[in-house]
Amino acid sequence: MLEIDKLNELAESHGELRRGKGMVTGTIAISLAVLCFLGVLVFHFPQYLSTPELRKSYNVDLMRWVLLVAMVVSGGLSLVNIIFNRTRWLSSFAFLLIVLSALLGGHKVPVNDFADNTPYIGLDWFILDLLGSSLIFIFIEKLFALRKDQPVFRAEWQTDFHHFVVNHMIVGFVLLATNLMVHKLFGWAANDGIRGWVGNLPFWAGLLLIILVADLVQYWTHRAYHEVPVLWRLHAVHHSVKSMDWMAGSRQHILEL
Repeated sequence: MLEIDKLNELAESHGELRRGKGMVTGTIAISLAVLCFLGVLVFHFPQYLSTPELRKSYNVDLMRWVLLVAMVVSGGLSLVNIIFNRTRWLSSFAFLLIVLSALLGGHKVPVNDFADNTPYIGLDWFILDLLGSSLIFIFIEKLFALRKDQPVFRAEWQTDFHHFVVNHMIVGFVLLATNLMVHKLFGWAANDGIRGWVGNLPFWAGLLLIILVADLVQYWTHRAYHEVPVLWRLHAVHHSVKSMDWMAGSRQHILEL
């Protein structure tokens, strides 16, 4: 119970992690272990936990390789910490998750044919977005650092990580519900003539048009969030970040999302 309390305290705190005590490597290990476990679940239940649009572009062998590397890195970091008695309570959780992932099949879980029109939660998108964004943006921020003394696990990182997780999970439900509602309630508004005209545009013209429309909608929506008092109360959450990095943009009020 003491170890679980420590894990809860880490997740709910808001301070930065200092190097030299095993907290950084332990946090990396537990984060990768959780992603590995979720990845194994996606392999087991792709019809419910993967995004249909992403399935079409997957290289399954590459995904298996990424999962294997993540399991080895997480297991290695946690095992080293356990041996040298560095944050053993944290690394033990990570190592147990890796062992559980391996027992469930790890990167060798077979993917058989499955139904393609089932309701789904984009768990694969969450895993790949977190892993990919971390690797890309942390590298860029360290290469061109504005605040050279700011650690990767800076103050408030837990708060923004909570927003990142919740927002990604909510987006899946919101998109599913919105698509169902739009087709049922506003299907009458579809105009084949306009849709055909847009579809027949040259690629460059369609690209410019969608950028223009998206930018106009984003601009006026964002401006309304700043100028309408009721909307600002929601949007103010996004501007409450004091320690800026790539994950700070994930801090959004759930109603704004």
